[in-house]
Amino acid sequence: MLAFLAYSVLGGLWFTVFFKRAYASYLGKTPDTLNNTSPIYMAGPAVCSLVITVTTAWLMQALGIRTYAAALAFALMIGVGYLVANTVNIAINPNMPQPLRYGALVGAFHLTGLLLVSLILVACE
Repeated sequence: MLAFLAYSVLGGLWFTVFFKRAYASYLGKTPDTLNNTSPIYMAGPAVCSLVITVTTAWLMQALGIRTYAAALAFALMIGVGYLVANTVNIAINPNMPQPLRYGALVGAFHLTGLLLVSLILVACE
């Protein structure tokens, strides 16, 4: 539960405090024109973070990851190999004004989140 909460809070801060202007710019908008008050924009990312956290916990258990070093290696491999790569792939479409910057920003969030989740899961074991 702690890992999920940390990932969710990180996401909220990442996109509304730390990188709000960059995020809006990469979407071709200004911060005040982002339409992020709809329930799907609040609940959707939390549900996705929960799924990623549960899947990470299951994989770490199945792979016997119990040290911080192993958790870091796992998070880097999965984070870059799946989350960052998939985020960039999704961003590369004709409707995204700055796909590579968007992919880098959102991919970096997921990589940071997965690192955080993996370290918390090891610490709580």
